[in-house]
Amino acid sequence: MLQITDLQVKLGDKEILKHINLKIRPGETHVLFGPNGSGKTSLLMTIMGYPQYRITGGKILFKGEDITHMTVDERAKLGIGMSYQRPPTIHGVKTRQMVEICAGGKIDVEPLAKRMNLSELLDRDINDGFSGGEIKCSELLQLSAQNPDLFLFDEPESGVDLENISLVGNTICQLLQRDFRVNSQKTQKNRHKERKKMGLIITHTGFILDYVTADKGQVLYNGILKCTSHPREIFKTISSVGYKECVKCAT
Repeated sequence: MLQITDLQVKLGDKEILKHINLKIRPGETHVLFGPNGSGKTSLLMTIMGYPQYRITGGKILFKGEDITHMTVDERAKLGIGMSYQRPPTIHGVKTRQMVEICAGGKIDVEPLAKRMNLSELLDRDINDGFSGGEIKCSELLQLSAQNPDLFLFDEPESGVDLENISLVGNTICQLLQRDFRVNSQKTQKNRHKERKKMGLIITHTGFILDYVTADKGQVLYNGILKCTSHPREIFKTISSVGYKECVKCAT
């Protein structure tokens, strides 16, 4: 599992995460809500191990290991993968090469790329001239090749058109070992016994909830986790009255 205890993080001289406690068990998917600048991406980047996010207190455990001070590559090898909201264009590296690196030479890239409608983009530089939907699909292709145990998704629906949102949603369901567009709690409970993959998804729009059935939702506000409930209930509250009601909840 992922277990974060009393996590405190600074970016430069500013404290951006304050006493974060979070536990994701094998098979669980959590959704993280919060306004812009609340620290959501910072939390994901901290879990992934980016050094500019300086941990000043608390610890992060993953699969029983203390990863608080591990490097990004060490965490990736241990089984953590991340899809970014705005991944960069990388000139001189082909998409095919990156996917092969993520896979460690263990899989055939072509079938995965075909499933993501990216076959024609494999031999182009990473994200060079890609549409928003193609960039997201490229990110998911790389994650599929890596096949980590913990998936971190930073606004997977951001910049994705209606034609690609179902593909993105379906792929995330497959990665998380979930049934596509199945909302039956009984079905998901039974499936939970079989699933091992864990997920943490940031969303602003809530569109991804139409495709991915999550177990738990939380709100991050001013660097503090403020409430825990069912993701759809949280989103319903945010949609109707904003975040002011959510921040009243105890963690």
